[in-house]
Amino acid sequence: MPTTRTRSLLALALAGLITATALPGAVAGEGKGTGKGRGRDDGGGTVTVVASGLDSPRHLTVTSRGDVYVAESGTGGDDCVLGVAPGAPDPVPVCAGPSGAVTKIGRDGGQGRVVTGLPSLAVGAEASGPYDVEVTGSSKLVVTFGLGNPPATRDALVAEHGRDYRRLATVQEIRLRGKGAPRFETEADLARHETRRNPDGGLLDTNSVSLARDRGGWLVADAGANAVLRVDDDRVRTLAVLAGGTTEFPPGSGNPFPFQPVPTSAVRGPDGAVYVSQLTGFPFPQGGAAIWRIGRDGTPRVWASGLTNVTDLAFDAKGALYAVQISDVGLAAETGLPSGSLVKVRRGSSTHTTVLDDLPAPFGVALSKDAAYVTTCAVCAGGGTVVRVGLGR
Repeated sequence: MPTTRTRSLLALALAGLITATALPGAVAGEGKGTGKGRGRDDGGGTVTVVASGLDSPRHLTVTSRGDVYVAESGTGGDDCVLGVAPGAPDPVPVCAGPSGAVTKIGRDGGQGRVVTGLPSLAVGAEASGPYDVEVTGSSKLVVTFGLGNPPATRDALVAEHGRDYRRLATVQEIRLRGKGAPRFETEADLARHETRRNPDGGLLDTNSVSLARDRGGWLVADAGANAVLRVDDDRVRTLAVLAGGTTEFPPGSGNPFPFQPVPTSAVRGPDGAVYVSQLTGFPFPQGGAAIWRIGRDGTPRVWASGLTNVTDLAFDAKGALYAVQISDVGLAAETGLPSGSLVKVRRGSSTHTTVLDDLPAPFGVALSKDAAYVTTCAVCAGGGTVVRVGLGR
């Protein structure tokens, strides 16, 4: 493992790439066919914006009723301590605040935040806060919170600015109580697990970015720890640690350059194995990401390759796998807001079917019947959206 701070978390992937808070070249309204923000191949159908004005929308979920819930990582705040920016040699200010939220998009089309005031931490312009949400029952959410920093940064925020920041780098159960304040209960402390176990043996770093139901427990992808975790009965254990890789960098130099794996989502597949999406760390090589499969022996193996900077994945009812690429050319090659796509992944292949391209900084995907819901502008304050993509089955 590297001994310098090159652990390329999502914070490094997104920091410095934010040049707008709107949707340049984004989908607007509806459309069919190919071109900017349009579906193509695989029967791509109508594209509709179903929510807008979101602050750094990340992962999302669709309930059996057809409601969509979105985790908004927020914009940080004014409570600052010295922390770490990936790649920076010296400590930098990281600033937190209660700007995280969860938004509900009703099946009737209504949009509103059901929980606000959730902790959010920003390194520069890129925020870590609520990263994923699941719904259990009519009034209970389960939310995973990122950090994108060593656990010591959270400790400093708690010591200097209050105990609400203990929710960073945790899984929280949130009970909604009408007009009353929501009730929180900690399901898992991922920062504590990183401190005690340090799954990948590198520098202490945690960024719990995804959440999925799993046989009475939860699967969590920790992009900072390079690990897939399982939460069960308030216990956390490491299910697997992904391997990094090497790429030529700078391009044309002939020099092998190591990169971190950076898992971004983990779900139980229809065959009982766990499938994991991979962002990859700096220099974010085009075609260098994969979908990994973790079978009964616990060993991660590449299931599909040739992908680029994958941030989420989801299986449909027929077992087909869809994934979101936040950038199609590799984040290091982007000069502004990243442009990515929704793809249908082919098992054992390095080529895949593009369902929708030219999406501005897409991040999460959730499937419902014959449609996919995708978050876009995942690094935009107030400019994030959710689009509904007809899959044309």
